[in-house]
Amino acid sequence: MKIACFGVAREIAGGPSLRLPDIEGSTVAELRQKLITAYPAFGGLVSFAIARNEAYALDGDRIEAGDELVIIPPVSGG
Repeated sequence: MKIACFGVAREIAGGPSLRLPDIEGSTVAELRQKLITAYPAFGGLVSFAIARNEAYALDGDRIEAGDELVIIPPVSGG
């Protein structure tokens, strides 16, 4: 499944998106762990959010075929 990446997530993934197989049916928490396993640099982030179908996803939400997923890294500002 294709996952869009913003900010530093784009740098970690090496482009504007990444693909992870077999994530349909997984929870968002399981997806987060699969991302850290496949791309260990995600584990170095203080936090990162995952949006599902244009809304922030909760860890217990299930990923379904056809979902639009986005990794939103922490942002800083002043």
